[in-house]
Amino acid sequence: MSDSLSRYPNPIIPENNAMNNPRNTLASGPDSHEINLDALWMKIMDESRACCDPLLGSFFNACVHRHPNFSAALADNIGRKLGDTSISPSALTHLIQETYKHTPSLVSIAAADLIAVMMRDAACSNLVTPFLFFKGFHSIQAHRIAHWLWKQDRPFLALHMQSRISEIFAVDIHPAAKLGQRVMIDHGTGVVIGETAVIEDDVSILQAVTLGGTGKVEKDRHPKVRRGVLIGAGAKVLGNVEIGVGAKIGAGSIVLENVLPYTTVVGNPARPVGVKHKDMPGISMDLSLPPIDYVI
Repeated sequence: MSDSLSRYPNPIIPENNAMNNPRNTLASGPDSHEINLDALWMKIMDESRACCDPLLGSFFNACVHRHPNFSAALADNIGRKLGDTSISPSALTHLIQETYKHTPSLVSIAAADLIAVMMRDAACSNLVTPFLFFKGFHSIQAHRIAHWLWKQDRPFLALHMQSRISEIFAVDIHPAAKLGQRVMIDHGTGVVIGETAVIEDDVSILQAVTLGGTGKVEKDRHPKVRRGVLIGAGAKVLGNVEIGVGAKIGAGSIVLENVLPYTTVVGNPARPVGVKHKDMPGISMDLSLPPIDYVI
C-alpha cells in the first residue's frame, strides 16, 4: 500500500516517512501536516478514472471529477449525504466549506484518517473506495464538523449534525466527544460514543462498539481511549475508565475497569489474558487472542 502513496512525482507523504518502509508493519501513517493534499487528490482522481462501469460515470463525476480539490469534494459528499429538508445539501456543503476555510487542519486530519483506513482495512486497496463508500470514514469527518460547531457555541446545529449522522450512518457520536487523528471506525453500524469520551490517535473501532456511561454518574463519565487501541466488534466500554496505550479489547467484551497499556482483555466482565504485547493493535489490526482457559 505504501508504494501507491509514493509513486507520484509529488509524493503524498515524505519519502522518509516510516510507512514507506515495507518492513515496518507498525507505521501509523503520516501525521496530518506531512500530507501533500494536491498529490492525494490527484491519486483519488486517477483511481476514480480507473472505474470502468458506465453506470457510475455520473456518480464519479458528481463526487470526484467536478471538484477542484480534496476539501471541496469532501464537503460536497458529506453535505449531500446529510442534507435534508431542515438544512439543504447545498447549505450544509457551504457550512462545511466555511468550516474548512476557518480550520484547514480539519482537511489534513481527514486525509490522515483516509490513508489510515487504506493501510488498515484488508478489504480496501485504494483511497477512492473509503472516500466514496465507507460510512465509518464519513461519520468521523461529519463528527469533526459537529465538534467544531460545538466549540463555536452553536450547540443546536452541532446536535442536528449528530442526529443526521446517526440517522444516515447509524453511528452516534456526541458532538463534544474528542477524537484524535488517524482514527478508523470499521463498518460503523451501531457505534455509540458519549459526550465526555476521548479517543486519541491511531485508534481502530469495529462495529457495534459503545463508549458509554454507567448511567449513575454525571459530568466526566465516559471512557478515555489512548493511542493505538483496538476495540473489537460489539465491545462495550462503560464509565470514566482509561484504556491504556496499545491495549486490545476482544469482541463482545464488557469493560468496566481501567485496562493497562499493551494488555488484551476479553469477556464479561473483561479480564486480562495472555502476556503483554509490544505492537499497537489499533494500527496492526491484529484481532487474534492468546489461548484462553475456559471454566464452565
